[in-house]
Formats: sequence, structure tokens, C-alpha cells
Amino acid sequence: MSPKIIFSGDTSINVVFENVLSEEINNQVLAIANLVKNQHIVGLLDIVPAYREVTFVFDPLIIDIVAFKSFLQEELTKPTISLTTGSGKIYEIPVLYNETVGLDLLEVTNYHGLSMEEVIRLHVDRAYRIYMLGFLPGFAYLGGLDKKLHTPRKNTPRLQIPAGSIGIGGEQTGYYPVESPGGWQIIGKTPIVMFDSNHPEIKLHAGDKMKFYAIDEPEYKTMKGTHFNDFFAEEIMS
Repeated sequence: MSPKIIFSGDTSINVVFENVLSEEINNQVLAIANLVKNQHIVGLLDIVPAYREVTFVFDPLIIDIVAFKSFLQEELTKPTISLTTGSGKIYEIPVLYNETVGLDLLEVTNYHGLSMEEVIRLHVDRAYRIYMLGFLPGFAYLGGLDKKLHTPRKNTPRLQIPAGSIGIGGEQTGYYPVESPGGWQIIGKTPIVMFDSNHPEIKLHAGDKMKFYAIDEPEYKTMKGTHFNDFFAEEIMS
């Protein structure tokens, strides 16, 4: 299916790809987003990539939207649009998995008929792709969860989930960067501060990857309160 170019108002235009969740489609989204970004087009205000589409926000009094649409149509026909634009970085996040911080860890083990050790092993056993950022500041939509851990969201969402909580929602996994209501099944918690409003710059990018690894309580206490940007300072600067 060829991508479609659709106006979503008088100040934005979307490039929409096939309605499937795949790295190939997401690579195309990131490629066209990055290509347009590098053009430094006057009047283009924001670029918002998602799973299978990218939104370009523009000032209609400045940008020549007809010319911009033609530019998009031409670029989308080129084979290089399928190239990935991720940095290739893999951020390894420490997680304490236990019943105290993993509020639903037992529920997840019982749902799948697995032991706690098996759930943890399956969760840390792969690197997850960041498909997009959104929902909450610093929240990454991660793809690639093992099918053995796919778990329905809670019927009644919690009003408060602590910042740093690691959860499973359907076929996705991820973390709550700030305290928030939510319906994901919480299986652990990271000591790393994933978002701080006093230092709001987010270093994660769509196309990067994230991997979790298990730590014990003494390690959790030692790392507690460390900001993401400080914890990964060398990787971010490289």
C-alpha cells in the first residue's frame, strides 16, 4: 500500500503508511520525518512521528503548502525512504522485580501459568524498539514483547501509579516516567528518574532500543533518584 498524504486541519498534514505495526513501516515514518527535518523549511513548526504516520505542523501564512505537498509526494516515491534513521543506541534500564513494587507481578504469573522467575526472564530477554514517544513526558511506546507475556490491561485502572513503574499493557511493555493513572499490569520498578520537569530534555528517540535487566534491593537503593541523562551520560554524548 502506498502512503497517503492527508490534511488534518488547516495547519497540519499527515503522511500515513500501511496500518500495521512493523519496524519496516516505522522506519519509513522516521525516514521521511528526518528527511523533512533536514530541509529546514521555513514555516514548518513541528514534526510528530508515530507508529505508522507522521504529522507536519505548519504556519499557513508562511509555508507554500502546495509546494510542500508536492515535495512529500516526490520523496515518498524514492527507495531511500525505507532506510532506518534510528541512532542504534540500546539503553539498558535497571529494574527491581518483586511483589512490593511489582503490584501485579503475581497476577501476571498466574494469568500465564508461569513462575515469577520465568516472567522476569522473558521480560529481560530482549531489546525493545522505541516506536514513538508520547502519552506522558518521556513515555516510550515499546514494541517486541514476547507473546508469552501479552497480558490484558486491568479492568479498573489505578488512579495513581508510581513514577518508574514497569508495566505490561496488551502486547506492549513500558514504564511510567511520572506518577499517573493507568491500567497496565505493573511488574517492577526502575530506580532511574525517567523524566524530571526541572530537567525536561528527553534524550530518547524513536528507532532507539531499550532493554531491561534485573537488580536487587541494595542495587535499587544505590541507584535510586539517578536521572536518566546522568545514568546514560556517556552513551548520550557518544
